[in-house]
Amino acid sequence: MQLREQRRQWLKMCGVLPFAGLISPSPSLFEDEVLGTKSLKTSLNAYSFNEPLMNKTMSLDDLLVFTSLHHFDGIDLTGYYFPGYPTVPSDEFIYHIKRKAHLLGLSISGMGVRNDFTQPNKDLRRLEVERVKNWIVVAAKMGAPVLRVFSGVIIPKDYSWMDIATWMAEDLKECADYGQKNGVIVGIQNHNDFIKTADDVHKIFDMVQHEWLGLILDIGSYRNGDPYEQIKSTIPLAVNWQLKENIYENGIEKKVDLAKLFNLIKNSTYKGFIPIETLGKGDPNIKVAAFKKEVDLALSIY
Repeated sequence: MQLREQRRQWLKMCGVLPFAGLISPSPSLFEDEVLGTKSLKTSLNAYSFNEPLMNKTMSLDDLLVFTSLHHFDGIDLTGYYFPGYPTVPSDEFIYHIKRKAHLLGLSISGMGVRNDFTQPNKDLRRLEVERVKNWIVVAAKMGAPVLRVFSGVIIPKDYSWMDIATWMAEDLKECADYGQKNGVIVGIQNHNDFIKTADDVHKIFDMVQHEWLGLILDIGSYRNGDPYEQIKSTIPLAVNWQLKENIYENGIEKKVDLAKLFNLIKNSTYKGFIPIETLGKGDPNIKVAAFKKEVDLALSIY
């Protein structure tokens, strides 16, 4: 009742309810409802169901139903599960998925595309940039605020890390410019490929310097050193996440300490979705449901 009354007082103060000027808002209102993990929402990354989606034993419609039944707040969709990828799907299909997600109570927290900006051949890399741009348009139509992209996996001979990063930064700037025009943030994922460490992340962002570029913070892809320190270092750049069951401490795979992770997030400025992605062997229906319960419990405590 107290919280409800605080909301009512705030609405009056804002002029939404009558007699706006007669009530002072509670000074703790924003602390109670905005700060901390209460502002975090769970999402399911489609890659958790990679095998059934790729072999067509599960459809995107099926995935949406599963996501809703397990009380996720959102869904993080991936382009290569759409028919005809990398060709963009029809508007009819895009709007079918968008409508179904809405009717199931799901936000579309983000989308993803497969690309490689480490490609040294400029003409081939141009195709990668155009693919990202095409899927930025899809994301905009879908209502997804973020499009997930990769750095790349090719480490060409006779080129230094900085050589590759220099042309990658230009490609990312172009994509971020296009994202800005379409209202979609371009989120680059640290994926233990070209980008391996928090230091790599910071170098790329320092080179790009674009407010429409953000980080998809993949907690399982900082493979060397202390992953929690690297996560803490890069949270300010995060616009979405890949919350995985396991992390790597000094190269050794361990189960993620959710309490420690959410304490880091709670003490950061990050607000919004935390997409879950389960990997490895086992039935994804069981794995996702079990990990979601762990995440929900950790969020309820923190």
